[in-house]
Amino acid sequence: MTTGGTGAMTTGGTGAMTTGGTGAMSATLAPRVVVVSRRSELDELLAHHGTRAAAGYYLRQRGRDLAGVVARHEALQAALTTVGAAIPADWRRGRADRADLARFPFAPEDVVIAVGQDGLVANVAKYLDGQPVIGVDPEPGRNAGVLVRFRPAAIARLLPEVVAGRAPVRDRTMVRAALDDGQELIGLNEIYAGDPGHQSARYLLSTADGRRERQSSSGLVVGTGTGATGWCASIARERAAAPSPPAPDEPALCWFVREAWPSPATGASLTAGRLGPDQTLEIVAERERLVVFADGLEADHLTMSWGQRLTVGPAGRRLRLVEPASQQGRPAP
Repeated sequence: MTTGGTGAMTTGGTGAMTTGGTGAMSATLAPRVVVVSRRSELDELLAHHGTRAAAGYYLRQRGRDLAGVVARHEALQAALTTVGAAIPADWRRGRADRADLARFPFAPEDVVIAVGQDGLVANVAKYLDGQPVIGVDPEPGRNAGVLVRFRPAAIARLLPEVVAGRAPVRDRTMVRAALDDGQELIGLNEIYAGDPGHQSARYLLSTADGRRERQSSSGLVVGTGTGATGWCASIARERAAAPSPPAPDEPALCWFVREAWPSPATGASLTAGRLGPDQTLEIVAERERLVVFADGLEADHLTMSWGQRLTVGPAGRRLRLVEPASQQGRPAP
């Protein structure tokens, strides 16, 4: 399984905020805007229960109210309608559901709009290769807004700026995991390697500075600066001497071993660290069927067999995230 985009691989910039860099559009080909979303909770409930009445009964049995689910569904639909109306009539359009991202044919010249939670940007990032991404928050105040930085109403004025190369863009570091058979996986937040049931995994770990240790643990997590506020942060809070997390645009990673078990055959001394731009971790499986997945998408994973070698380090490509020109850290109005 590979996760590359359809364009040539790029290495991003230095991480500084830049304007431009989206490339000149073809003189004869209209821009294409690809809108990415995921099914709402209401959509999933209706797919399972058939009717709103049945879904409402199911929720009431669990102390929840259908009204809130409907309100969030309507907010998402309203945001998608506003974004769709903002795309010029003579431009090309594409739509992709999160579940279909691995099969969607992104083109190098696409502009991608992710409408949803921050995690949706991470989900789409692994399938891109230099295309600018605009994150749209359909429910401001409910989402963290770290990656979905814009309100739906901002898209009409923003799209021409992105296509013309005038919108501010910040490159965010991604993490790459590669097996010795050529398969690879890219993540924006983190890569997990371990047992598919998050139980004990046996492997040989080699660090960037040449140290090696045979370990039994519930897996390794290697994260970027973007992911350092999520899973890695939860692990770091429990560690007395956790490595400092990198900045989102810094070409560096932090890594943690989860619940390493010391025994006569396994150690627990190499449990955390940082990786620089040209550094990697190496893991050799010492049991059948370890899995590797990115950004919580366990269904899209690599499988390691006994003796297979996995190398994890900063990815050559980066997420090119469109940023507000002002209001640092907050969604644009």
